[in-house]
Amino acid sequence: MDVTAMAFYALVCGGLGAMSPRLPSLWQRFTVAALVGIIAAALLPMLRGALGV
Repeated sequence: MDVTAMAFYALVCGGLGAMSPRLPSLWQRFTVAALVGIIAAALLPMLRGALGV
């Protein structure tokens, strides 16, 4: 698992999530988006392997 990619996805998704008005707190939005980014970064190598990319 690439830690750099995971951190990058967490920062990008966290920044985008911070702009979302659905959750009441900026930190809640950032946390949810960062977790989504971490999960995406963790699953990306498996998905690429399954697709043969």
